[in-house]
Amino acid sequence: MMKKSKRQQKRSALVEVNKSYSLADAVKIVKQVSDNKYDETVAMSFQLGIKADSGDENVRGTVSLPHGSGKSVRVLCFCKGDSVKQAETAGADYVGGDELVQKVLGGWFEFDAVVAHPDMMREVSKLGRVLGPKGLMPTPKTGGVTPQVGTAVKELKAGRVEFKSDKTGGLHAICGKISFSEQAILENAKSVIKAVRDAKPLTSKGEYLKAITMAPTQGPGLTLNLSAL
Repeated sequence: MMKKSKRQQKRSALVEVNKSYSLADAVKIVKQVSDNKYDETVAMSFQLGIKADSGDENVRGTVSLPHGSGKSVRVLCFCKGDSVKQAETAGADYVGGDELVQKVLGGWFEFDAVVAHPDMMREVSKLGRVLGPKGLMPTPKTGGVTPQVGTAVKELKAGRVEFKSDKTGGLHAICGKISFSEQAILENAKSVIKAVRDAKPLTSKGEYLKAITMAPTQGPGLTLNLSAL
């Protein structure tokens, strides 16, 4: 059996096995167990009581984090005409039409999020097979397809994040960086939890939020006390 490093021992001492924590306590401990030299991401993992193999019960949505995500997001916006200026003014990193569609089809993926004007969807739909598997295909449901491209770009730049359930009923979403204050992480986390709750499918029966954990990138996960949320 491998001996734990001093850092691992420190982390283990701070996290009690089989204990559930209040959200505020979890945030406090997550900041304590992170002692890496880089600014780790703080993320939440949900286990949802949904029929994960049913298309009707997929959980998907977006949430605008009140204190941002702490990540620099490169936004690609597909639009033309007057919308080009809106997107550029809002801070989109790449703005264009058919030429950018062809560039992506050619294997270019130097962006983190995509916005598209409805007028462009005939062309953008060709990208489903390449953007879909990467979770980058814009949809109206997540606000990625909208005539208000400027607003969508601003929200992404300010910290709007997407979440989507997987085939096991799991869902993951970031809620900030270790460098954030406890209050900022707490408020971001509350926004994430509310957004996931609000995204509950109408067909879902029984217990919806089955488990939630919070963890830094390279730290242990802390189980949240659901009854206190």
